[in-house]
Amino acid sequence: MNPEQIIATLRTLVDDGRVLTDPADLEAYGKDWTRQFAPRPLAIVLPKSTAQVQAVVKFANDNQVALVPSGGRTGLSAGAVAANGEVVIAFDNMNRILEFSPSDRTVHCQAGVVTAQLQAFAEENGLYYPVDFASAGSSQLGGNLSTNAGGIKVIRYGMSRDWVSGLTVVTGKGDVLELNLDLEKNNTGYDLRHLFIGAEGTLGFITEATMKLTRQPTNLTVMVLGLADLTNTMDVLQTFQKHIDLTAYEFFSHQAMLHVLAHGLVQAPFDTQAPYYALLEFEAVSDQVMDEAMNLFEQCVENGWVVDGVISQSETQARNLWQLRERISESIAPRTPYKNDISVVVSKVPPFLREIEAVVTEHYPDFEIIWFGHIGDGNLHLNILKPEAMAKEEFFDKCQQVNTWVFDIVQRHRGSISAEHGVGLVKKGYLQYTRSPAEIDYLRGIKQVFDPNGVMNPGKIFDL
Repeated sequence: MNPEQIIATLRTLVDDGRVLTDPADLEAYGKDWTRQFAPRPLAIVLPKSTAQVQAVVKFANDNQVALVPSGGRTGLSAGAVAANGEVVIAFDNMNRILEFSPSDRTVHCQAGVVTAQLQAFAEENGLYYPVDFASAGSSQLGGNLSTNAGGIKVIRYGMSRDWVSGLTVVTGKGDVLELNLDLEKNNTGYDLRHLFIGAEGTLGFITEATMKLTRQPTNLTVMVLGLADLTNTMDVLQTFQKHIDLTAYEFFSHQAMLHVLAHGLVQAPFDTQAPYYALLEFEAVSDQVMDEAMNLFEQCVENGWVVDGVISQSETQARNLWQLRERISESIAPRTPYKNDISVVVSKVPPFLREIEAVVTEHYPDFEIIWFGHIGDGNLHLNILKPEAMAKEEFFDKCQQVNTWVFDIVQRHRGSISAEHGVGLVKKGYLQYTRSPAEIDYLRGIKQVFDPNGVMNPGKIFDL
């Protein structure tokens, strides 16, 4: 089939007006936040049901048409980029909450439901959906599950996969599978849910999901602590975790905070400067918990780990303190940051971070390094800012060399080159730093079973 025939047939498979070919739409739907690859999709298809997705996938198999899934397009690995004339399947119109079960505390959603929409629905019903991150206002559930998104609450609530009771998927062969039937206990062989979670649409497309909810947290309270040294992040974490269940434990460098403060929307938490800061969140369910938190703070100060700190006294103040961490990405965006999302086990974080910083600084002393991340679960975000006088192409070329050094260190510490953003196109060439050759062969074998014709998000994660 030629391109015109493909587009004409697609229009018969979905509702009128649900196939877009305008250049502006192709540009918008063909990329994600990476901006490293020029989008070049053939067309954008906006199905409204699992049946329509299935029809498109079967057509793609019969005519060897490559498909790329598109959710909120907030990804940072180019997993949703269509750069080679693919047909994009966008889930914006599959955005309904289909069913709610108060007794089971589950909600059945289409894949295009926005994260904040799900969070708001849970809150309206006296419950809580705890997976949370900066892009919650635009990221979609299907994309979250396809990358197993984590975010700021992982230390307490885990990753996206921990909240999935069941999935509806359309496989690469065009079969519709109902996975796990929303059961809490189901020991009947392989749990195929977990193959599709984190698969970045390479095995098939998630079209619906049943998500678990939990109770709403009580009186969330935030502390920001100035740390005397990077190693003190672990001292403070261990001290607090012995006595208080933390809902978040984040960190950021002083350099990162300076960029946030320069925007003028947030104030410094205290006058004392520190090289690093920790942000702790916990439920202050009683005066006893607050007293315990203050005692632990004083203990950290006495041990020389913390130089200063502040604790929120209201919800407004807690939100303002969170802005110190959540506005970092926004504040450094004008500097064209090169982002890396890496992880090791928590105990290895300080030496791991120091080793990376030393290598980058030695080779590129003009590069400004911005550190922040979910240090409570071992996830670090390394951001290298482009020098203003350096051309973007030269900067990205140099960052490719940085990747090699960084991922050598990741491999030596038995860490991951991608903690939560996925592999996509950006990390594909580095997969061997985290996965063994045998593992990659098994991944390719699984891909062949579910997508024998190679139509589902081809070229992502690995090449066949």
